[in-house]
Amino acid sequence: MSNAVLERTPARPDAARRGATINLRIGTETRDLIDAAAEAVGKNRTDFMIEAAREHAVDVLLDQRLFRLNADAFDAFNAALDNPQPAGPKLKALMRKKPLWEK
Repeated sequence: MSNAVLERTPARPDAARRGATINLRIGTETRDLIDAAAEAVGKNRTDFMIEAAREHAVDVLLDQRLFRLNADAFDAFNAALDNPQPAGPKLKALMRKKPLWEK
């Protein structure tokens, strides 16, 4: 099985209307597997791949939030969560931003 190659095509005037293009080169076994799965859920290959890639991208971004604490630091962290400081201007600005997957 070959590795996928992602490539962005140069911007064109009609790109905003039609969206971005991504070309993939994959093995025939992988393509056939994707086609079978897409057919099983009543979608075409493009819609199936976009949905799967988007869901995985959101999961990856959300899963990158792991951190470890010792017992004392964990207790301090929980205390801070239970008694938050008032939101400052930077936090308010951050909370107004749309997540990447909602743009």
